[in-house]
Amino acid sequence: MATAHELQERLSPKTLAKGAWQGAKEKGADLAEDAVDAVKARPLATTGVIAAITMFLAREPLIDLATRAVGDKKKTRKGRRADGPQKQTEKSQ
Repeated sequence: MATAHELQERLSPKTLAKGAWQGAKEKGADLAEDAVDAVKARPLATTGVIAAITMFLAREPLIDLATRAVGDKKKTRKGRRADGPQKQTEKSQ
């Protein structure tokens, strides 16, 4: 009966969840350590990748800033309203 009790204990949801959590923590720690080692080995490549990702995420504000810096107000990007005079609607007349 002791063997059946041990088997039941090993297969209990609490024990399985605890084992899965412990395995995930160890794997996460290993991945983080590998990432730190990779950054230490190639800091310039890492900086370039981070800069590229940042520019991709901030592309809309960067494009708007570049457009304002050049002073080209006549051309607007697709999907944007022009800064020119607005059409009057029937209600505003």
